[in-house]
Amino acid sequence: MHLSTLLTGLTAIASISVPVTASPSNHEHNPYLFVPSCPRKTTATYTKSVPDKTPFPKTSVDLCYDKTSLHLTFKAYDEKYFYFDPEQGTNGDIWEYEVMEAFLYHGDNDPATYLEFEINPNNVTYQAFVYNPSKVRAKNAPFDHAFISTPAADGFSASTTLNKEKGTWFSDVVIPLALFNVDKPLGSRWRMNFLRTITSPEMYPDQELGAWSPPDEANFHITSKFGRVFFV
Repeated sequence: MHLSTLLTGLTAIASISVPVTASPSNHEHNPYLFVPSCPRKTTATYTKSVPDKTPFPKTSVDLCYDKTSLHLTFKAYDEKYFYFDPEQGTNGDIWEYEVMEAFLYHGDNDPATYLEFEINPNNVTYQAFVYNPSKVRAKNAPFDHAFISTPAADGFSASTTLNKEKGTWFSDVVIPLALFNVDKPLGSRWRMNFLRTITSPEMYPDQELGAWSPPDEANFHITSKFGRVFFV
């Protein structure tokens, strides 16, 4: 599917930006963030596994926005393996190994369509709009991806730094707001979740999973669990 066709079809899911006048009330157990314009930043930090909510290596995402882009800095701590497949390229199945992820939707409701962005320690990225009308990736229900095949040309950027001595890897990412039909980001409301997978040569294909808003099963695509995010 071409990106221009996809963006036309997504017009209906982009809600009108409105000022933030109250604290979130729905999905009261989900986390929420107030994201400032750059260079100021806010941070989503998580240390719980999916689905058991047991201790998980610290992971965080710094967020800010400018007129055209969402800026994310993914930070993985306590990393032991830095495990990826060097043969994989853009939009490959990098999620089978170690990645950090963001699920992004412009609007208030539990989304059926949203951007899935992933990055691995080799700075390889995966970016696709997910079609998930069941909102839980239900068995036998439609579940599909529309891939963004030329991310750099479309305004994405990514840079990853590994520090094996300290056990960290950080990724600076830029995602264009035009993907979501956002012309005036101030006051816009979003649903998001941030996720990390951990595996090793010995553990693969099994993984440890962590999330900012952890669902109650090993399934990242339960959109009612997406946190609430406000651009202020």
